[in-house]
Amino acid sequence: MPFPFSLPTTSTLSFSAFLRSSTHPSLPLTATTQRSVLRAVLKRHKRLPASSQPSDLPNVLAALSEYIPYLLALDAGLSGGTVAGEEVDVILEKELELEWRATLTHGVSGRDPARVKLRSLEYEISFALQTLAFTYTLLARSQLWTLYTPTTPTAEQRTIAISSATRYLLQASSVHSCLLNRSGQWVNLSPVLDISPPILNALSSLAHAEATLLAVLKDDPYPAVIAQSRNKNDRDWMIKSPDIPRVRAHLFARLCLATAEHAAKASAMLHQQPGIPGKPQEDLLTYTDDLRRCARGKACRFFAIDADLGGSTGQAIAWLRGGKSELGYSSTADEEKNTRGLMTKLKRDWTEKREDRRIEKGSKEWGGDAGRLEEGRVIDMLEAKWVKMNDTINTQSIPPSAPLLATMPSGREIHSSPTAYAPPGLDEDVLAKMRAPVGEEDGDRPIFAGEEGDSSEEEGGGGARVVVGAFPGTGGYY
Repeated sequence: MPFPFSLPTTSTLSFSAFLRSSTHPSLPLTATTQRSVLRAVLKRHKRLPASSQPSDLPNVLAALSEYIPYLLALDAGLSGGTVAGEEVDVILEKELELEWRATLTHGVSGRDPARVKLRSLEYEISFALQTLAFTYTLLARSQLWTLYTPTTPTAEQRTIAISSATRYLLQASSVHSCLLNRSGQWVNLSPVLDISPPILNALSSLAHAEATLLAVLKDDPYPAVIAQSRNKNDRDWMIKSPDIPRVRAHLFARLCLATAEHAAKASAMLHQQPGIPGKPQEDLLTYTDDLRRCARGKACRFFAIDADLGGSTGQAIAWLRGGKSELGYSSTADEEKNTRGLMTKLKRDWTEKREDRRIEKGSKEWGGDAGRLEEGRVIDMLEAKWVKMNDTINTQSIPPSAPLLATMPSGREIHSSPTAYAPPGLDEDVLAKMRAPVGEEDGDRPIFAGEEGDSSEEEGGGGARVVVGAFPGTGGYY
């Protein structure tokens, strides 16, 4: 499952206090208005319960889609460019001062990530576009969650959900690629780890890996069988056993290996030290490694299915045991032999039950193992079935797994390398309205300042206190 990113929040910012446009005087003020709307939407989204946040993501996406064209118009005006074929002139009167929360940087456990002070419009663009990419990833998660709801989805519903999630993940990868290209033009080093080139490259590869794995999930019947077996409300087993069609096992295995390669690349980029203080979140590092393990374990399973279809049940069992070692689990024989293996099995069972409860409650942390536990369940099911069949009917010898793992081929791509995201621009009629001068009653005040105060109130500080009976503005003295 895609990684559960946290959307960052930001401080207030009035572009009119830092920028001025001689050709379109209303542009900085209107951009401030759209940014204030986005800030209010992000703060409201953060305070929603985890189960209610997926339904609020379209509101976040709409606010970002409205704000980004104005932000890029300001950037084009500063660099002497054109917008919708019209020249826009923007003058920087003084250096911008803004703050965003660095949600990818490792911080104190149990506390909100620290806000980073930034002093460039380019960093504002980077955080806005990165928030857009995170929103696309979270929309993909919300689509995939429908596969694990108490009501078992039909084959058509499953295909639609996976196709939508794949489209969102490819869009997220495209946005990260766009940010990576923009960061190559920077003169100074990024002041925060979240928007540094290695992190952007890793996030693009990670989204591409997740989209590649979903191409396998769409035609893989076994995860659906496992999800149906643990669904307490499902009654289809009373009528018939689940249909498991033949799969293109070797092709799917190559796709899984391509996913593992992208995940390994993302993990290597995340472990780079670009000379910026801090390190990535441990959850993100663990998730990337789990995704690589899950992809390689899934590839071993498909090689096992291919061997079983060819009549080599012993070799198929060896592939399954190799897949369990790739996932980081002990084989069934080791679990039965020693106490350590038994304790590992008990810990794994407890982790699986906790993950099931997270899915039932719609918790934000569900799927944080990148599907590793689910793949382990599928391999356990096939291993128990084939070992029983081999012991009673085929009686083939089971070769060691290590030589088989050494013969795995390279991966095969299904999605082309993501093209850089082409952000939308302002329409001509919208840009023409920006030529109107700013009214005297507006001044530097944004048209929409949001319903809430600054984000510093989340830590308990900031924000004027209102004391009943006190003189206005003196609440801080009480």
